Amino acid sequence: MSASRPALDARLTADVMVASSAAVIGAARAGRHSGIAQGTAVRSVDGHVRIGAGSMVLENSVVIGRPGLDTSIGHRTVFGHRCTIIGATVGDLCEIGNGSTLLPGAHLGSRVFLGERTLVPAGAHIADDSVAVGNPARVVRRANADDLARLRRLRDGDLSLPSDTELFDITGHQEVGPTMGQLYAYRDKTPIIASTARVFDSAEITGDVVVGDGSIIGAGVRIIGDSHGPVRIGARVQILENSVLHLLPDNELILEDDVIIGPACMIHGCHIGARTVVEPAATVCDWSRVGTDSIVGAGAVVKQRATFEDHSVIDGFPAKRVDTFDGSPTRPLWAFQPGDLDTLARMT
Repeated sequence: MSASRPALDARLTADVMVASSAAVIGAARAGRHSGIAQGTAVRSVDGHVRIGAGSMVLENSVVIGRPGLDTSIGHRTVFGHRCTIIGATVGDLCEIGNGSTLLPGAHLGSRVFLGERTLVPAGAHIADDSVAVGNPARVVRRANADDLARLRRLRDGDLSLPSDTELFDITGHQEVGPTMGQLYAYRDKTPIIASTARVFDSAEITGDVVVGDGSIIGAGVRIIGDSHGPVRIGARVQILENSVLHLLPDNELILEDDVIIGPACMIHGCHIGARTVVEPAATVCDWSRVGTDSIVGAGAVVKQRATFEDHSVIDGFPAKRVDTFDGSPTRPLWAFQPGDLDTLARMT
């Protein structure tokens, strides 16, 4: 990782490592010798992301905090690749497996070990010295001497906590606008972005893709229309940090108006109805169809050719309809709220 980044305060660069390809959006705080790795996106409204001294968030992860959704990471804790942390509290000296997801209100004690792709549900508490795995997370045992010995090796033989726990301000503002991001032609197709859409500078869009009015394409998003079929994104859609949209050959990918795709999702060649919310780290596979006004749960996997009616609550692996409801889902607090872009981005 690089120890410098032009958008960050000069004082900070000697104390916090931020990779040049990381996206720090808004105002976060981080301790000495902490790090934000390549491709990671941190979105913090009003300083509601705090990363303790000596802690690391590794490649292609997402960290989100805002008022009412505080994210606090303790000291010398390490998150593996492609983790998602939203409004969670995590203690000291934790070891979080690759691809894990921590949802709002989750609370992890100190010296907690999470297996790879563990999902800690909203409001769940995991005690100190626990080993937890699964979706949803379940504690399988207490950490033993071997676990702590491994943790000591991973921390250079030292499990002490830092005496200097000062937090430094991190402030970053990515450019956002209809001509931002990296737009690539594929064969004879070039992305078409509505003039009122907002594409973050670190997003990439390729090929036969149309993005509608007022939509937001977040930091690190990849939309790839290179498979002989269209990608059509409606009006006021949000596709959030480090999500990937793609499709198999001779298919199409349709997101109707007002869909919200949470961070770290994989959306592949499907049709998602208007006003549906796809929660963080979910996967929706090719030729599947999700009706209007529905919710796809965090970490769920909608398998190929699955079909769900309007007003469905969909969850599990493979995903099933677990409930129904009237009306439309409310806008999640982890999505962009009205006015957020005015404070988090440089508008172009």
